[in-house]
Parts: sequence; structure tokens; C-alpha cells
Amino acid sequence: MKTRILLIAVLLFNSLAYASDSVKVDSLKPRLLAASPSKNVRNVNGILFKYYDEEDHFKPKKVNGLGMGFNVIGLFLPPLMLFNLQPPGNYDYVVVPREKMNKINGLQLSLINMEPTVTNGLEINVSSNIDTYAVTNGMSVSPFFNLHHEMKGVSVAPLANVGQKCRGIQIGLYNKCSDFRGIQIGGWNENGKRKFPLINWNFKSLKQ
Repeated sequence: MKTRILLIAVLLFNSLAYASDSVKVDSLKPRLLAASPSKNVRNVNGILFKYYDEEDHFKPKKVNGLGMGFNVIGLFLPPLMLFNLQPPGNYDYVVVPREKMNKINGLQLSLINMEPTVTNGLEINVSSNIDTYAVTNGMSVSPFFNLHHEMKGVSVAPLANVGQKCRGIQIGLYNKCSDFRGIQIGGWNENGKRKFPLINWNFKSLKQ
């Protein structure tokens, strides 16, 4: 009798272990269509529909294709943010390791992005990146303003481009980046070197 009970226990344990491994393998299998938040999706070769993953339960995803965000908060923020546009700083948000961020290789198209994200390609956001660590390598476009912790490439917005570490070109009515190398074109431009109207620049590293 004891032998049967022991045998059943061993078989049950093996079944649970296999089921756990199956879920893990399934989560790593690339999906053509996926949604976020999700516990069982890690890789997407196609389209990821995003809403908002809470930070405590956030599971980073790798997307080769299109990341689409439908958080309606992004429709209401632009008028409010115009009165308090500040560079996103490390003192505001914790620096997120790359392996713990979403990685989008292709196009990020969102009303607003509130998930820590590295975008390699083109980023188009109505309210840009709010309350999250954001890195863009490529081009960022917004009908209002762009907010980034790190930006390498071209950032274009009619009203403002605001960042912490920028390499490339900012084009907008107001441009500001504390650690900047490149060219700023706009009505008023600020970087760690100088403040200038119309055109501003800096191509040297700033002394710490």
C-alpha cells in the first residue's frame, strides 16, 4: 500500500513539473498576436496590443513588429502636461535594467506608453512616455511632446522634446536635455552646455 502511495506521489509530482515546464516553454514561443498584460506571453513576432502592466506584476516582452497601446489616459494628459514639462530624471524613476524592459524592434504606436520600453525603430505616441523609463533608438514623433530618459536619433514634436540623455537631433518649439550631444532646432533650446533660441548644439561630453 505504501509503495502504491509513493508511486502515485512521484507520478503526480512529475506531471506537475511537466505542466510547469510546458507553460514556461509556451510563454517563450513567439506569438503572431498577443496582449499585454499577460503572464504567458514573452515573445511576439507580429502585433502586441498593450494596455498597462502594473509595475509589481510587469513581465517584459520582446516584440519584432508592432506594439500598439490603447490606454485612453493618453487622450487627456497633453493639456495638463503642458504646464509642467520636466526632464524625466533618475531621481523620479528607478533606472530599469534592459532585460526588465519591453523591447520593441519595429514600430511603437500608442496613445501613451506607461511600460518601461526600449524602442528600436519608430515611436509614435500621443502623450509620449509617462511615469516610466523609456529608451528610443531611432525616431520619435508626437503631435504634442516627447519625453525620454534616453534618446538616440531624431525626436520631433511641435511643442516640446524633453529628455535626460540625448544623442542626435531635437526639433520642436521647446527642446531640453541635460546630457545632450547633437543639434537642437526650435524656438528655445536648452542643454547642459548652453541655452539658445533657434539653433543650439553640443558635441563634447560634459565634465562631471
